[in-house]
Order: sequence, then structure tokens, then C-alpha cells
Amino acid sequence: MRNVQINDYEDVSRNVMATGNDYPDGFMLAKHRHLRGQCLYAITGVLTVTTDTGSWVVPPHRALWVPSGVEHEVHMDGVTKTRNAYILPAAARAAGLPDYCTVIAVSPLLHELLSTAVDLPAEYPLGGHNEHLMQLVIAEIALMPHLPLNAPLPQDIRLLKLCHELLQQPSLEANLDLVAKQVGMSRRNFTRLFRKETGMSFGQWRQQACLLSALTRLGLGESVTQIATELGYSSPSAFTMSFRRALGASPSQYIDHK
Repeated sequence: MRNVQINDYEDVSRNVMATGNDYPDGFMLAKHRHLRGQCLYAITGVLTVTTDTGSWVVPPHRALWVPSGVEHEVHMDGVTKTRNAYILPAAARAAGLPDYCTVIAVSPLLHELLSTAVDLPAEYPLGGHNEHLMQLVIAEIALMPHLPLNAPLPQDIRLLKLCHELLQQPSLEANLDLVAKQVGMSRRNFTRLFRKETGMSFGQWRQQACLLSALTRLGLGESVTQIATELGYSSPSAFTMSFRRALGASPSQYIDHK
């Protein structure tokens, strides 16, 4: 596997190229952007990716699609191994990849493709096996289902500051009247503006923030009981029910999925 900096290779004449990197727990990639779209795949560790419009959590064996030109920051929880595919904008559009960030599932085939692709040279030979493999990488990324693992961020500076604070310490016990008072707004104005800015009610957003925190903590091996208690759920079973309703599987099934 090659540990390389993508900025050194973005101008190679290939529709897609791949890199692999290993990071220690707590490592952060400061805000940056790429000329190519990026499929950022976490084999181990949990990634939290933040842009001006939202925050995404990427558990192990999932990936995040980041379109070209989108500035993003990446934080690693746990020892993290990533595999990345970088796709030229025209090739991404031709494959039907979206122009927004989204977490995607990773099939066993895509896992193997990305694991193999990182060992190919940046300018692999055209017209043969290597090019066919890399074209299959693009096609398989485009086929992956999207997963609801993000919390949209408002543009209003007061709400944005509040949301960043809540993402750091989410809780179902975050009271609507108190947070409205915290940002100097009436309950009515707060609820109206929050929905306008995020597309969600405050209660829905708070639930999503708790879900993202739970995914990170589950990926790091914390127990369901501890997570449920600290996030303000009435019981571990209530947390499990909420988790299953959102993601279609129990916490243990979701994290253990390969």
C-alpha cells in the first residue's frame, strides 16, 4: 500500500486513483478540498467529517462521498485505516455520483476493490486489467445505497454555534426553551428559523446528533448501556429501539456488519 498525499497526484491523467493512509487516534485533517471527488472509506476507526453545511459520521466499513471542491475537515476516533478513491468530476458526473456529501454502504466487492486499488501506481497502464478494475471502482461506488448519518448545519451564526456545541455534547435532554433562550430568541422564532436553516425540527436534529454520537462511541467499543444513559435515553432498550428505527438494525448488528 502507498501512503501518499493526494495533492501530489490530482493532475494525473486517470479518471480515478486510490490511496491508503493510517492515522493514530485523535488525528485531525484540517479543512482542505480536492480537485477530484473523494470516496473516503474507513476500514477501522470512526471518521467525523464536517463541512460548512453539515457533519457526517462514518463508522467502520462505511464510506463518505465528498464531491470535488467541497472544503471538509476530518477527525479520526480510534486507530484509523482509510482507503480512498479520487474521481475526476467529469467521470463522477457520468457515473451519476451526487453533488453533495453522503455516507454510503460499502459492499464486500467495493471493499476488495479499494483494498486492491491502493497498490496500483498512480498512472496505471490503460487498456488492461488495472484500468478495468478502476472503472469498476467508480461503478460500484455509484451503486452503493446512501445512509442517513449526517446532521445539517445552519448558516445563522447563533444557531451554528449552538449546533457545534450540541454535536460535542449531544443529549436528548437538551431543552427547547433553554436553547432558544441561550441564543437570545423566543421559542417561536427559534423553532421557525431552525427548521428553515436545517430542514428539520429541533427535536429531530437533536435526535440525529445523538445518533451520530452513538455511532462514534459504539465504533470505539462503548457499551449500549453507557451510551444510552449518557445521551439521555430512558433505558438501553429505548436507545436500541430508536437506533433500529433509524438504521434498520440493532447497535451491535450495525457495528458488526462487514
